[in-house]
Amino acid sequence: QVQLVESGGGLVQAGASLRLSCAASGRTFSLYAMGWFRQAPGKEREKVAAISLTGTTTYYADSVKGRFTISRDNAKNTVYLQINSLKPEDTAVYYCAAGPRSTMDASSVNSWGQGTQVTVSS
Repeated sequence: QVQLVESGGGLVQAGASLRLSCAASGRTFSLYAMGWFRQAPGKEREKVAAISLTGTTTYYADSVKGRFTISRDNAKNTVYLQINSLKPEDTAVYYCAAGPRSTMDASSVNSWGQGTQVTVSS
């Protein structure tokens, strides 16, 4: 099972940008589709972005289209989430996930990261 560790979260003002990173262990990183989820206080975990094994297919939630960009570097065993024009409603814990399909339904996720906090002030 691949082990995932997120980093890059922080406390920022509305309109700022962040780049989240997810470092994966193991030799089989390139065999997994990757995704990002987020969970705000009192809300369920929400899928925000996903990317296929080779990076040819991506998915974005409507709420983040045009602001978030997912990418991966298989040589570095790392997936990224570039977040621009942050809004207070983006405040959440962001989780990296690995699974067999780029649709990245939560029930099919094989591995979850521990999460990184993103807090956006107005």
